[in-house]
Amino acid sequence: MPHTQIVVGAAIVRGGAVLAAQRAHPQAMRGRWELPGGKVDPGESDTDALVRECDEELGVRIAPVHRIGGDVAFPERGDGSTAVLRVWLAELPADESEPRALEHLALRWLDAESLGGVDWLPADLPFLTEIRPRLLG
Repeated sequence: MPHTQIVVGAAIVRGGAVLAAQRAHPQAMRGRWELPGGKVDPGESDTDALVRECDEELGVRIAPVHRIGGDVAFPERGDGSTAVLRVWLAELPADESEPRALEHLALRWLDAESLGGVDWLPADLPFLTEIRPRLLG
C-alpha cells in the first residue's frame, strides 16, 4: 500500500493579517502563494515538522496553537503516491524577529480584504474560509 505524505502548513496570524509565502520552486508552482510549511519527516510529529519548516523557510520559531480544517488532498502524483495538507493556526512570539523569505520569492501579510488578492495554490484555498474570520478580530 502506498504511503501518504503528510505536508503541514502554518496560518501565522498577527495584527489582523496572515503570512503568505510566494513559491520559488518547482517551476510549475513558481509565483503562486501558499501558507509556509513543508513535509513531515518519518518519526516526526506534525507540529515538530511545522516548527522546523518555518525555521528553515522563514528564519523564525513559531508557536502552533491548534489545527484548523481537515486533511486536504493534493492531486495524485505521477508515481501514484498521495499527499495531504494539514494546517495549524500559529503565532509568532513577540520576541521573535520578522519572518524572511529564505526559500520563497516573497512574503506578504494579508488582511481579510486582501486574502483573495493573490494566486493561492489549490490545496491552501479551503483553509482561507477558516482563516478569514480570525483576521477580523
